[in-house]
Amino acid sequence: MTAPRSGVLLLLPCAAVLVSLFYLPQLFMLLVSLGQRSTYGAVIYGIGASNYLRALDPLYLSILGRSLLLALETTAICLLLAYPVAYWLGRVVPAGWRNLLVTLIVLPFWTSFLVRLYAWMVLLRSEGVVNTLLGHAGLGGVELLYNHAAVLLGQVYGELPFMIIPLYVSIEKLDSALLEAAADCGASPLQAFLSIVIPQTMPGIAAGCVLVFIPSLGAFLAPDLLGGGRTAYIGNLIQSQFAVARDMPFGAALSFLLSLVVVLLLLIFRRPLASTQSL
Repeated sequence: MTAPRSGVLLLLPCAAVLVSLFYLPQLFMLLVSLGQRSTYGAVIYGIGASNYLRALDPLYLSILGRSLLLALETTAICLLLAYPVAYWLGRVVPAGWRNLLVTLIVLPFWTSFLVRLYAWMVLLRSEGVVNTLLGHAGLGGVELLYNHAAVLLGQVYGELPFMIIPLYVSIEKLDSALLEAAADCGASPLQAFLSIVIPQTMPGIAAGCVLVFIPSLGAFLAPDLLGGGRTAYIGNLIQSQFAVARDMPFGAALSFLLSLVVVLLLLIFRRPLASTQSL
């Protein structure tokens, strides 16, 4: 058996899994999105763009814009919080302790995100731990749940490890000789950080932003639990179309439009990402 043929045979199981778990479900969703909802919630298959035209209504576009804002806020806050932690892990912590600390960072993933969000609800509710402490401090009760700030807190909490890990990998690979050369040339620590550390770790920044932004754009657990369903986000809208309204064609159309937005954003940032990887 020749080498190229054996390589193709080795790829066949992976291709079969990819086709069966990704392409075929996407094709089925496309067919559903082109159909119509029957009176009792079943799908009447056909070819039409009415669901996509309905999704372009200003009401649904505003919900998509709100979801984009949430994803951008989550990504920005995660980047600001994760970079110092990743730099400390990659440049300050002794090598023998790094694996343990990285394990502690990913340790929350051993527990369901749903369970962790319920824990936040216990902490933030009106009679919860945080409000109890504020009451003892004389600050009175504060509405901490069922608002945009609570949703943002839940998203940052859930997505922060996805930003820390890529940044840590990039910072750990940073060549110390470059920083020493910058110091020898008279550069201040801030100048060295802006001109050397940031450009050299840009692949980690880009990877972390992508890993945080994409799931945040379609998030529905944190908006549903911590937001109380008071504000609509695109993930909750899609989930409600399938589980509540039983309008699967419209929900499928919204899903495809959301995927299209993600693909367009990835294409926009593809060239900057490629240029940073070539540095």
